[in-house]
Amino acid sequence: MNLVCSQCLAVNRVPPARLNDGPVCGKCKHALLPAVPVDLSDDSFAKFIGRTEAPVLVDFWAPWCGPCRMMAPAFAEAAAKLSPQVILAKLDTEASPAAAAPFNITGIPTMILFQGGKEIARQSGALSADKIVQFAS
Repeated sequence: MNLVCSQCLAVNRVPPARLNDGPVCGKCKHALLPAVPVDLSDDSFAKFIGRTEAPVLVDFWAPWCGPCRMMAPAFAEAAAKLSPQVILAKLDTEASPAAAAPFNITGIPTMILFQGGKEIARQSGALSADKIVQFAS
């Protein structure tokens, strides 16, 4: 399974049987399946989503959004619960508008679940950690 490192964007091949063994990037040694949300940007979004074969749940948010800030702790809690099966990521739509634009985000927070680079599910509005886990599962 291909996993993109959120730090250096190196593509790493990890045997499926080793996904629960805490794989690290062969280039920079950063965790490939972290138990915390990873930050994406205009520069990293397309490669990370497109080349990562594991499911990736992206929270499209903005710093001025009250519900987004309220959901942040729940999203972090869900990341710990879903790791290593699902990678959780955050994309600041203010700082990275080019990455968010193709998805026609009309309200934030919006979460999109990607599998193999393709959108498979979408949910708008703030959710609890349990609801985020349920949505991603």
